[in-house]
Amino acid sequence: MTNYNNIFRQNTLRAIWGLAIFSLVVGYFISPINVEAAGSYEALIVSMSGSGTLNMEPGEVKEVSLEFLNTGTRTWYNDGAGYISAYTYGPKYRSSVFDSGTWLWGDHLKRIRESEVLPGETASIAFELRAPKTEGYYEETFHLAAEEIAWVSGGEFTIKINVDDTPAIVDSIVSEDSSNTDGYSAEVSVRSANKIKATAERTISFTVGFKNTGSKTWTNYGLVAPEVMIASTATASDFSHPSWTGTKLAYNDSTTVAVGGIAIMSFAMKAPSINGAHTARFQLTANGVEVPGAILEIPVEVTGGSQAVVSAEVREDVDVANLVDEPVIRVGLIIVDEETDDKVVITSDYSDFVLRDTEGNLLGEFKVGDEITAYYSGGVYYFERGRGTEKSSYGLRFEPTEENAVMKIANFDRRVTRNAGYADNEFRGILELRYNEYKDHTWVIEEVPIEYYLRGLAETSNVSPIEYQKALVTAARTYAFYHWTRNTKRAREYMHVTSYSEDQVYKGYGQEVRAPKITQAVSETYGTVVTYNGELAITPYFSRSDGRTRDWSEVWYGTVDWLKSVDVPCDDGKTLWGHGVGMSASGALCMANQGDTWDEILKHFYTGIDLEKRWKE
Repeated sequence: MTNYNNIFRQNTLRAIWGLAIFSLVVGYFISPINVEAAGSYEALIVSMSGSGTLNMEPGEVKEVSLEFLNTGTRTWYNDGAGYISAYTYGPKYRSSVFDSGTWLWGDHLKRIRESEVLPGETASIAFELRAPKTEGYYEETFHLAAEEIAWVSGGEFTIKINVDDTPAIVDSIVSEDSSNTDGYSAEVSVRSANKIKATAERTISFTVGFKNTGSKTWTNYGLVAPEVMIASTATASDFSHPSWTGTKLAYNDSTTVAVGGIAIMSFAMKAPSINGAHTARFQLTANGVEVPGAILEIPVEVTGGSQAVVSAEVREDVDVANLVDEPVIRVGLIIVDEETDDKVVITSDYSDFVLRDTEGNLLGEFKVGDEITAYYSGGVYYFERGRGTEKSSYGLRFEPTEENAVMKIANFDRRVTRNAGYADNEFRGILELRYNEYKDHTWVIEEVPIEYYLRGLAETSNVSPIEYQKALVTAARTYAFYHWTRNTKRAREYMHVTSYSEDQVYKGYGQEVRAPKITQAVSETYGTVVTYNGELAITPYFSRSDGRTRDWSEVWYGTVDWLKSVDVPCDDGKTLWGHGVGMSASGALCMANQGDTWDEILKHFYTGIDLEKRWKE
């Protein structure tokens, strides 16, 4: 993250250099695992001061506190690498007028209070807000982040602030101008649960009561599901249940609700199919009118969606029974947002390149070093090459004329926006600018042969033993190939994986240059994947066990024959880091240091598997 003061930067650099020197001295006894390597950062808001609404006088200072449930698989810390804190968001890294002078920085609130928060435990964060001197209604959005690693999924929160010399009580569910909306307003007075935990696609029954706080009697009322339901991009279809009529969940036209009365509704919804934190969002209607601000939000944590991944069918156009040509994988590199001023500048220092649309039409030819600015807005793709703004109805593809040459996102630099050590803005193969409606994001997607993709993974360091590296890249290759064959996770986003820890941490060409031993490991295991009974296996891995791995059924839903609990003597007495299923990276590293080969390591952690070469030479 950005904008640290000089003292903090200096201390951080000293800490990094100290850690680097310590690691070199201790050598292989310390795991070289990148902390980004395994597990996910996810959260669910448990509580928030004033339910997220504050009434303040101009210049007044108030403390806000929140609690978050750690719903991911990574342990949270308030110090050291990947510490958890909150930043301004929307746009990111923006200095806030509400900084009371007690924040870490103008765009950086506070760290979590607890020194360690395990998955399933609750973290708290508290900070002060100072109201501006100008009266009015304000909203400030913030987001939890794991420093230098990732934004915490589900960790976004918004504080609504009403600044007034004589502030009135503002209910969190009524919009600021609801008193002037023809007599319709409401608030939630009864709900059967504050949050839901469920396995994937399970039916959830829910009851809610809305109090009529307006001035009109309701002769009918109901709940509807908007098409786009939440900031985390769930849609109505993710919660849709057979009992719904279109997007209508519940409806009553036989009961009258007078002013001050309560309308009780019961309905069913389906838990989404994907693991993690989601929020269902439903709108109250009365007398055929959408009641302003009367929104029911239900946090839903899905704890068993991974079974759907295991049982997903292979795509019809994929032949996995025989050797195949090396697959070309699509990797989501970055979301185009305020980090790059909502546009990208594409060039290449290595090859001439062409610009085509996603229909294959040629839009331009360019030389080494030429720069093309591109962006998406309002259903149209725009690009600029020095002769005015040009348009395309289709996504834009930047293709090097030399096969697998390196392209560059010139206005993306991790050193500037993420305080990283390297820019890591160069990537082999084709870069594509592509918007998806599913999550309302515009991505830069890389299209690259899978073996080159593996060279750019930042899941371990160049100094780790080659046998460990070979085991890790084989597990990573299997993971990538599995999702390539099934389009399991991200088909609606036009990609197979992202470059972040929610899939596999990927840095592209810069990592390839810095880690030649990993390239060696990739070459020596070319095309080799993990199979079980002749079928491609799914191969999760994680940072460290506590002496044993976990059976798939202990963590997720269902049974997977090759993912059984096994002993990891090297990890005895240590703390579990990650979900615990599959290969323990620290245990695998220890086995490699003790002389075990890469195939022996894989067969220890994945029970009864075989290793098969699947690519043609």
